[in-house]
Amino acid sequence: MASLLQGRLPVNQDVLLMQKGTLMRKVRSKSWKKLRYFRLQEDGMTVRHARQAGGRSKASFSISDVETVRNSHESELLRSLAEEFPLEHGFTIVFHGRRSNLDLVANSVEEAQIWMQGLQLLVDFVTSMDQQEWLDQWLSDWFQRGDKNQDGRMSFEEVQRLLHLMNVEMEPEYAFQLFQAADMSQSDTLEGKEFVEFYKALTKRAEVQELFENFSADGQKLTLLEFVDFLREEQKEGDRASDLALELIDRYEPSDSGKLRHVLSMDGFLSYLYSKDGDIFNPSCRLIYQDMTQPLNHYYINSSHNTYLVGDQLCGQSSVEGYIRALKRGCRCVEVDIWDGPSGEPVVYHGHTLTSRILFKEVVATVAQYAFQAGEHQANIKGLLCTSDYPVILSLENHCSWEQQEIIAHHLTEILGEQLLSTTLDGQLPTQLPSPEELRKKILIKGKKLRTLEEDLEEQEEEEELKTELEREREAELELESQFESETQELSPRSKDKNEKKCKAILCPALSSLVVYTKTVSFYNFTHSREHYRFYELSSFTETKAKSLIKEAGNEFVQHNAWQLSRVYPSGLRTDSSNYNPQEFWNAGCQMVAMNVQTAGLEMDLYDGLFRQNGGCGYVLKPDFLRDTQSSFQPERPISPFKTQTLLIQVISGQQLPKVDNTKEQSIVDPLVRVEIFGVRPDITHQETNYVENNGFNPYWGQTLCFRVLVPELALLRFVVKDYNWKSRNDFLGQYTLPWTCIQQGYRHIHLLSKDGTSLHPASIFVHICMVEGLKGDES
Repeated sequence: MASLLQGRLPVNQDVLLMQKGTLMRKVRSKSWKKLRYFRLQEDGMTVRHARQAGGRSKASFSISDVETVRNSHESELLRSLAEEFPLEHGFTIVFHGRRSNLDLVANSVEEAQIWMQGLQLLVDFVTSMDQQEWLDQWLSDWFQRGDKNQDGRMSFEEVQRLLHLMNVEMEPEYAFQLFQAADMSQSDTLEGKEFVEFYKALTKRAEVQELFENFSADGQKLTLLEFVDFLREEQKEGDRASDLALELIDRYEPSDSGKLRHVLSMDGFLSYLYSKDGDIFNPSCRLIYQDMTQPLNHYYINSSHNTYLVGDQLCGQSSVEGYIRALKRGCRCVEVDIWDGPSGEPVVYHGHTLTSRILFKEVVATVAQYAFQAGEHQANIKGLLCTSDYPVILSLENHCSWEQQEIIAHHLTEILGEQLLSTTLDGQLPTQLPSPEELRKKILIKGKKLRTLEEDLEEQEEEEELKTELEREREAELELESQFESETQELSPRSKDKNEKKCKAILCPALSSLVVYTKTVSFYNFTHSREHYRFYELSSFTETKAKSLIKEAGNEFVQHNAWQLSRVYPSGLRTDSSNYNPQEFWNAGCQMVAMNVQTAGLEMDLYDGLFRQNGGCGYVLKPDFLRDTQSSFQPERPISPFKTQTLLIQVISGQQLPKVDNTKEQSIVDPLVRVEIFGVRPDITHQETNYVENNGFNPYWGQTLCFRVLVPELALLRFVVKDYNWKSRNDFLGQYTLPWTCIQQGYRHIHLLSKDGTSLHPASIFVHICMVEGLKGDES
C-alpha cells in the first residue's frame, strides 16, 4: 500500500534521486568506513541500506527518528578524516534521544547535497505534521511491516501476523469478522483504505463512546451547550468553558457542517481528547508562564555534569556532541574540565582517566553556536525539551598552568564575544543576583576568582597595584619552576606532585576577571557562609555531602539556598555515569542539581519532568517557601501551613502500547500501570493497577488510585506502564513524568515516552483526574 501521506509528502528532484538510491560510505570511526547502498523507500518516510545496489536491505532509520542534518564541518569524526575524504562530501544525520549520530560520506559534493537537502525537507515536513498525518504515517508503517510479500495488499494470514506484531491477542473468528467487514472489494485482501477501516474497527473506544453518550442527548453529537457542560463539569475549565468550547470545535471537528452548526461529532470528541488540549499536561505550562525577573538563586537551573562525556567516566568518549545534546534538551549549566594540552592548547576530558580528549576552543565554539539556538518545538510529538535565550553558565573545572589559563581566557573572550558576561550589567555593585530576564543571551563563567566584585569595581590605581603584586608572584613561580626542573631527580614523586599542584593553584588574572556573578568558594558550614561570603559566591557539594547536610541541617540548607546558589554533583564512585535522585536536593532548594544527562532512567525522567514546564527554558521558579531567607521549611519533616491535596486517578484504558521486544512476533504484553509520587519524604509513594493479560493494543483497567500529598508544590507524578512478568521484575514499556502543578483535571490522555524520553506515539493511557484541596494541618 502506498503511504497514506501520498499526495501530501513533499517531492522534489532531491527526494526522487534519494528514492533511486546512492552508494555512500558509512563511517563509525577512523578505522571503520564501509560502503553501503542507501535508498529512500517509496513511502518517503523510511531509509534502508544494503551492502550493494539490489542486495538484501535492512532498515536504517525512519524520517521521524531524525532531528536534523548537519554538514561535515560540525562532525569531529569527519573532520578527523579530512585528509582521506573531502569534507564537502560528508554529512551527519542526528537522531532524537540518545541514539548515536550517523556519519556518511558521498562520492561527490552534489550527492551529499541531494541527501542533506532532501532529508531536511522531509524532516521539516514531519515536524509540521498534524495529528491525523501522524496517525496516517503510523498506519502506513504497520502496513509495510504486515505486508510480508510487499504486494500492496494484506491477506487474512498477514493480518493475523500483524495483530501479533501490534500487541493484539484476538479470537480468530472475531478477527475474521472485522476483516470481512473491512474487505469492501470482496477480494479476500485489504488494500489501503480497507486497512484503515479495519484499524478503525479494531480501535473502537467503547469507554469514550459511553462518555460521549453521557453528555449527548441524541448520542450522535454534542451541541455547544452540551460540550460546555462537559468542559465545565468534567474538565474543570471553569468560566472559560464557553469560549473554549467554540475554539475546540473549530479545531477538532472534522466536518465543515459540524463547525458551522457548532456541534462536535464522536470523531471530533475523540480528536480533542487525544490532542494537546486533552493532554494531562496543562498547555499553559508549556509556555514561559513564570516570573523570570527574580534573582538567579530563586530558580532551579537545568544543569549537566561532565557534559563532554557521551559514555562512562573511565574510558568513555569525550565529544562536543555532549554539549550540543545537553543544550538542545534545555541544560543551562554545563561543565568543562580543562587540562593542559599539547601545543599550548588546553584540552577537555575527565582527568586521570582513559576518556578521550577534545580541544577547549572547540567546546567554546560549540557552546557559542548552540547556547541559544531555537529548539525543535516538537514537545507534542517527540517529548523533547527546547533551548531558550535565558543565560547559560559555563562551570569551569580549571586544572591548567598559568600559560594555558591565559589561552582559556583568550578563547572565551574571542569566541564568545558579546555573549560573554565579563562585568556587572551596569558597572555598579549589585545587591542581589540578576534575573534570567536581565541575563538573556548571556554566557556566565562559573569558577574561582582572585578577589571580590567590590575590589573589581575599585579605582584603577588599586588594580595596578594588584597587577604588580601578581607579577611578583608570577616571577617567584617561574623561579620555583626552574628550580623544580633542575632538582627533578632528587624529588620523590609524591613531593613533586605536591609542588606541581601548588604551582597550578595560582590563578591567572585574565581568567579570574571573567568570573562575575558565579564565583566558586569552599564550603565549611552555613554559619561561615553567612558571615564571610557574598550573594554572588557559590559552593559545590558532592551528593553525599548534600544528603548529609539535608539530614542534619535541612532548614539551614533551605535558608542558605534562598540567598546563595548551590551546585550538587554526582559521586566520583559513579564511574558508569549513573545518576542520583534529584528530588531530595530540589526539596532543599538546591538550584544546580547536575546530572549525567547521557544516562537514561528514572532519575532523568524526573529531571525532564520538572523542566518540561515553563517553556522548557531551563529555569523553573522555586516555591515561595524555598525563596525566603527566614523560611521555617524542613525538607525532611515538613509541617504546616502546607495544604494537603488528595488526588484521585482513575486509570481507564491504554492505546497501542509498545512491545518489550519487537523481534518476538508471538509475544504480547500483559500491561499494568504504576503511578509514582516523588516529593518530600512523607509524600513518596506508589500504587499500581492489576495487569491485563495478552493485550497491549487496547487494554482496559478501570481502576481508581488515591494519593494524599502534603507538599504539592514539590511533587512530581510519574506514570509508568510495565509488562507483568511473574518470573522477574516487570519490564518497562513507557513512562510520562510531570509536575503536580501542571496537571489538568478531567478525562485526559497521557502520551508515553521511551527510556530516552522520545515519543512512543501513538501509545497512550486514558485517565480521569480529580484533585481535592485538603485542610491546613500539622501532618508529617
